[in-house]
Amino acid sequence: MRNQLFAGGIQDTADVHEAAEANDVADVNEAAEANDAARTVGRLRETFATGRTRSLAWRRRQLKSLRALLTEQTPALAEALRRDLGKSPVETLTSEVRLVTNEIDHTLRHLHRWLRPQRVPVPAALLPARARTVREPLGVVLIISPWNYPVQLSLAPLVGALAAGNCAVLKPSELAPATSAELARLLPRYLDQDAVTVVEGGVRQTTQLLEQRFDHLFYTGNGTVGRIVMTAAARHLTPVTLELGGKCPVLICPGDDLATAARRIAWGKFLNAGQSCTAPDHVLAIGDTAGALERHLAEAVRAMYGPDPARSPDYGRIINDRHFDRLTALLGHGRVVTGGGHDRAARYIAPTVLVDVEPDAPVMAEEIFGPLLPILRMPDLDTALTFINAHDKPLALYAFTTDRRTRRRLLAETSSGAVGFGLPNAHLTVPGLPFGGVGESGLGRYHGRHSVETFSNAKAVLDKPLFPDTVRAVYPPFTTAKERLIRRFM
Repeated sequence: MRNQLFAGGIQDTADVHEAAEANDVADVNEAAEANDAARTVGRLRETFATGRTRSLAWRRRQLKSLRALLTEQTPALAEALRRDLGKSPVETLTSEVRLVTNEIDHTLRHLHRWLRPQRVPVPAALLPARARTVREPLGVVLIISPWNYPVQLSLAPLVGALAAGNCAVLKPSELAPATSAELARLLPRYLDQDAVTVVEGGVRQTTQLLEQRFDHLFYTGNGTVGRIVMTAAARHLTPVTLELGGKCPVLICPGDDLATAARRIAWGKFLNAGQSCTAPDHVLAIGDTAGALERHLAEAVRAMYGPDPARSPDYGRIINDRHFDRLTALLGHGRVVTGGGHDRAARYIAPTVLVDVEPDAPVMAEEIFGPLLPILRMPDLDTALTFINAHDKPLALYAFTTDRRTRRRLLAETSSGAVGFGLPNAHLTVPGLPFGGVGESGLGRYHGRHSVETFSNAKAVLDKPLFPDTVRAVYPPFTTAKERLIRRFM
């Protein structure tokens, strides 16, 4: 400690003692937080051990209570989201609240069927016998949620965890502090406090949680932190779901209704000020479509947000100064068709369309995650497919084309977490579709039945009666007759 302090330039003895005391206090606080994390997980394990979370009645009660929270507390959640992200009440309703309530409704309708044991055929050599799979909850799970959709991406995974019969720790993002505080305030009022808990805080609190042994880790965010989560999980051999991101391309082919396509792209891109993991990241315009598309996009932005989007009550803001600075640094790459304006004090960046962007420009180097939409010209479909496949597999790929051969080629010759023809983002609103990425864009799936499968164990069960003892054919000593039977039936 002393060597480190003096190496840092502290010369005065009083300063040394003051710094040492500060470090001691920090160490004590960190130890206390670690104990808190361990006690939290231990308390939830005690609840799980009672078996009460396993009953279908308990699961349904929790889901209905969570739905009540969302419907009764929509104004409070909307205000928190306005403070954190500048979201409009209608955007909160559509992209945060309703998406989760629809997920709950779908789960409540089908949960009993999803939990039934599933019969599977038994090989002839084992007959008479019966085989089935039985779904059992994993135990205590940790859900680490991001800041961009802090209600939806916290509570949608929680729906699956509760439906599967687990206890859960929810760690909201500290970058959306108002929403995090609301979740911490409201969840204990509506859900079983002995089975679900919210832990607020930043990196240190998250690190303390990751030191604990969980039965599943569910993380939504970026790949850098995803690797940290996966490393922590490896210490306990804990399974993980990683919902990450990536540069989601949009393919525009000649012959389409470019005006409608532009409206849908603008909606998908500039929702939440572009801070969506499934948002169109860039457009690959085939042939001569780029010129007309840029005009239609400019018209679509004006129609949705007016001549000055900064005055629109329906357009959001960038989450913080760091992301604002990162995004504005990308504005100089390409010609601005519409937008480009920004105000750091208000964390505002206008919906911006860029053309004449080079494939190796900085704006194409990483996921944009903001309201900048580059358009790249592609001479033909083969060039576009080569470009897509030269980059990491995206969370979603979108295409506007009515040509069946082009659609087949996109499905067969590219890999992505999802494909959307004619509309971006919307696939995640379909509860029956699995949501997740592949490669750098994620690991694992959830939504609907896939959530229950993620948060439960499919236990294999074989039931072989003792009479008749047909297994005697494989008992030693092995005779010629037994060998013939084994060769014939096994």
